[in-house]
Amino acid sequence: MAKKYVAGATSDIAEGGSKLVTLAGRDIGIYNVAGSFYAFADRCPHAGGSLCEGFITGIAVSGGPNDYRLERKGEFLRCPWHGWEFDIRTGQSWCDPNSMRARKFSVKVEAGADLAKGPYVAETFEVKVEGEYLVIEL
Repeated sequence: MAKKYVAGATSDIAEGGSKLVTLAGRDIGIYNVAGSFYAFADRCPHAGGSLCEGFITGIAVSGGPNDYRLERKGEFLRCPWHGWEFDIRTGQSWCDPNSMRARKFSVKVEAGADLAKGPYVAETFEVKVEGEYLVIEL
């Protein structure tokens, strides 16, 4: 069974932004695309570059010479080393879609109350005053 790790609050990552965390010795990039969260190993499968040091961008689409536009803005990661691009929603490589993808991890948004359920009881100790000293019994 997979172990759960709290990587931070949803408010830590603005829409269109990312956050690098280290969980169980692994560097993982978490990305916010239009309020949905995605997580990937911070390692480009092409040559090992840090995906979190790359750019979050769209994809250039062309209908022919002198006709190009940027679509799906904020949905692609571009590796800083060689410019390989990966779809943030799937991890699939745009350069080699049939055989390469970034390693994806499951991300769930959970309420804090669901992560640590109560009732919460503070541990208490009896305190006695003896002359000028406070004595606590454990």
